[in-house]
Amino acid sequence: MDTRRTTRALATEAVHAGRDDLAGLGLHAPPIDLSTTYPSYDSRAEAARIDAFATTGAEPDGPPVYGRLGNPTVARFETALARLEGTESAVAFASGMAALSAVLLVRGSMGLRHVVAVRPLYGCSDHLLTAGLLGSEVTWTDPAGVADALRPDTGLVLVESPANPTLAEIDLRAVAHACGSVPLLVDNTFATPVLQRPVEQGARLVLHSATKYLGGHGDVLAGVVACDEEFAGRLRQVRFATGGVLHPLAGYLLLRGLSTLPVRVRAASANAAELAARLAADPRVAKVHYPRIGGAMVAFEVHGDPHAVIAGVRLITPAVSLGSVDSLIQHPASISHRIVDADDRRGAGVSDRLLRLSVGLEDVEDLWSDLDQALGARSVRPARPEAMAQG
Repeated sequence: MDTRRTTRALATEAVHAGRDDLAGLGLHAPPIDLSTTYPSYDSRAEAARIDAFATTGAEPDGPPVYGRLGNPTVARFETALARLEGTESAVAFASGMAALSAVLLVRGSMGLRHVVAVRPLYGCSDHLLTAGLLGSEVTWTDPAGVADALRPDTGLVLVESPANPTLAEIDLRAVAHACGSVPLLVDNTFATPVLQRPVEQGARLVLHSATKYLGGHGDVLAGVVACDEEFAGRLRQVRFATGGVLHPLAGYLLLRGLSTLPVRVRAASANAAELAARLAADPRVAKVHYPRIGGAMVAFEVHGDPHAVIAGVRLITPAVSLGSVDSLIQHPASISHRIVDADDRRGAGVSDRLLRLSVGLEDVEDLWSDLDQALGARSVRPARPEAMAQG
C-alpha cells in the first residue's frame, strides 16, 4: 500500500490523512473499532488470506481477521503517519521500544544482528543495544566513523537527531551515504515530520515514540516505524508473532493528535527558542543546547544543583517523557539515561548538571517566571559568550 502524496501540504495531510474515506461512509469523525475478532463464514478463503500474510506480511485484503493482524482504527493512524513522513507504509506498536525491538528482530531473523549506533540515544534504546537483550551486538561510533564500523553482518545503523537529551544534530544525508546498502534508522521523535523528514535525506526507516509529539497530550503510549512496504510486511509479521499491538483507542487518539501536530510543534518551538535565548544569557546557566533545526526541546547545564531546579518548579511538571501540551522537566542522569553506564553517559555529553526541558504551549512569560524562581538567586558570575551550543 503506497500512501505517499505529493499534492497536499503537510498541514493539510495532518488534518485529512487517514480520513479520506469518511465522507463516503457518511461519517465526519473516525470510528473506533474495538473488535478483537471478526466473523468469517468462508474458512477456505480465510486460510488463503492467512497464508498470504504469513508469506509477505501484507495487510489482508477484505474485512479484518483478528486484532493481532491489524485493526482498522490503527490502520488509519498508520496511513496518516506514513503520509506525513513521505513513506509507503507505517507500522504501529504498543510503545516506541516495542517498535525498535521489532526492527531489531526483523534484521536479526535475517542473520544481521550487528548494529552500528551513534550516541547519545534515548537511554532505553542504548540499554537494549548494549545489553544485547535481543541477541544483537552493537558498535558505538561517531557519525564520521559509520562506514568503517560496518561489517558483513551489519543489519542496521541507528541514529537519533536531534538526540536525546543533548539535542546534538547529525548530517543525516552524509550518514545515509556512509551506510551504503545497510538501512539507516533515524529516531525522529524530537523533530517530528514537521521539522524533518529523514527519508528525504536517505534514511530507510523512521522511528517515533508516538507517546510524545504525535499523541501530544500525555495520554497515549505508542510507537511507530515509517518505512517502505517491503520492510513494513516484515514488521507486521513480528508484531503478529510477538503481540506488541497498539490498542484501537490509542490509534484513535494518535490520529486525532496528528491533526494538530504542525500547530503544536510550531507554537511550542517558538516558546522553546525564546526560553533558550533567555537561559543562554543567564549567569546561573553554564550552557544551553538548542538545535539549529529548532523544536520544542531545550537542554541546559546549570552552575548550581540541578536537583534543586527540579524541586523548585511550580508550573512546569517535573516528570519523564516529553512532547505534551504542558511543559515537563527532568534530570537525564537520574532518570531517562540512568540505565546507561555513567562513563558512556558522560562521554556522550550527558553531564550530571544537564536538565532536559520539554516546552509546552503555556505563555512563555509564565514559563520563564517559573524557571527564573527555580534557578534560585542570581550570582555575579558573568554569562559566558559561548553559552548557547547548537546541535
